Formats: sequence, C-alpha cells, structure tokens
Amino acid sequence: MDTETASEEPRLDQLQQRVLDAWEAMAPGWERRREYLREFSRPVTEWMVAHLDPQPGQTILELGAGTGETGFAAARLIRAQGRLISTDLPPAMVQVAKRRARELGIGNAEFRVVDAQRIDLEADSVDGILCRWAYMLMPDPAAALSESRRVLRPGGRLALAVMGGPVQNPWASSVAMSIAGLGLVPPIDTKARGGLFSLADPDTLRDLLGRAGFDDVRIEEMEFHLRFTDFEDYWSFVGEFAGAVAILLRSLSHDERAAVKEATEQATRPFRTHGGYDLPGLSVNALAS
Repeated sequence: MDTETASEEPRLDQLQQRVLDAWEAMAPGWERRREYLREFSRPVTEWMVAHLDPQPGQTILELGAGTGETGFAAARLIRAQGRLISTDLPPAMVQVAKRRARELGIGNAEFRVVDAQRIDLEADSVDGILCRWAYMLMPDPAAALSESRRVLRPGGRLALAVMGGPVQNPWASSVAMSIAGLGLVPPIDTKARGGLFSLADPDTLRDLLGRAGFDDVRIEEMEFHLRFTDFEDYWSFVGEFAGAVAILLRSLSHDERAAVKEATEQATRPFRTHGGYDLPGLSVNALAS
C-alpha cells in the first residue's frame, strides 16, 4: 500500500462515519415527511423509473433508498414474480423503508443495510439499479458506480439522480450559505467529496460513469419545486431533512441558530409567494448502461 493510499483511507472512513451518523439522525424526520418527499420528488422518480423501464420478473436494486419510494414505483412494474432489493447505509433508514412498504402494500421487496461502495451482491445479479440523490453523498462515488456496474447483468441499466448546483437549489444552499456567511464555518467548498453538490457538473458525472464502465450515458437536467406554507414550515423541514446541514444547525448555540435563521429568511424572501414559499431545485438525472 503506498503512502498516498494509506493517508486517504482514514479520511474516507471518517467521512463515511459522518455520513452514516447524519442520515441515521435524519431517519425520523424523513419518515414523518414521507408523503411530502414523495410529492416533491415525483417528477424525478417518474423520470428514473420510466427510463429504467423495469419489466415483470426482473430484479431491481435501489441504492440509498431513503424512504424507498423510487424502488416501490419499480416494484409495482416488476410485479409479484419480480424482486426489489431496497438498500441504504443507515439501519434506521432501512427500517423506515420497510415500514413504508407495509404501509403501501409492497410485497415483493427485501430490505438490506448495504454500503453502495462495497455492494454485497454477486456480479451480474440485477437487471436494473435506481439511486436517487445518494451517489453525491458517498465519500467514494467512483467506487460506488464501479460496484453498480459490477452487479448489473449484461444489458442492465442504471437510472440515477444527483443534485444540481447551489444556485439552482436555493432550498438546500440558502441555510448553508447563511451559516458560512456569518463566519460560523469556513467558506463552503460545494465540490467537496460527499457534499450535496459534489456531482452537480454533468461532465464530471459523465466522466465518472465512463470510468466505471458505462459506455452509453444520457444526462438530463430536471427542475422540481419545494413548496411551504410559510418560512417556519421551511425552517422545520430543513431541521428534519437536510442531512449534514441539519446536524450542523443542531451543534450551534441558541443565539447562533437564531442568527442563521434570520439570515436564511432574508435569503429566501425572493421565493415568497401569495401562498407561502416556492423554492426551486434542479436534479441532474442520468441513464447509463
């Protein structure tokens, strides 16, 4: 093992643990807001499932499943004779998906704790893979994409989505930029490994897919919207849903959180409507085989 690799591994392990801790903590909020998540992500979910085109009897793997909604949409199409393998890294989130499946009457799914960077499945064992808004959060997305290619059968497809850039996603970036703007954290590197916007550049995503062994890649940007009744509704959503940012907010003092809240309210005023708030988002969707 060379020196560079040896020095890299602890850093990746530490980042992996932070990711796991953050999303384990988010599981209760995601479960409470499961219907809202399903609704605002619907256009992206529908794009992914339509382009994956699951067929009856196939085996479909979902990585970073969260509440499981994307995989469940595919589960209906593969029917009882098909199999959905719904996976995530945080055990609490896997349990959320399992409860959601019971709620929706999904009977052809199994649930596993899986690290997408080291998938515990045989090569050529699944017909399709879904991964909505998770690859960009992984410490080593290149490894995760290579593993995805490994477990796909010949002719199989991967349908994925990652977040676009911070300017196109003010619902996510406004709070983080407010925290940094107040000097509570160093300036944010939006391309940092494991960050929400780390794969926002379509060329970067295309290159990673190519290096993972995918030779037919289609990328399409898609706008979506998060709507809230008022600022308090949005602020509550951030605290329950926004992963690392939500964890960072919890670590601040009462006065620091109040200052961030005020700065964020100022930053999001352009998105106020007569009915509340309408914050846009941009998803970068890809189909690869």
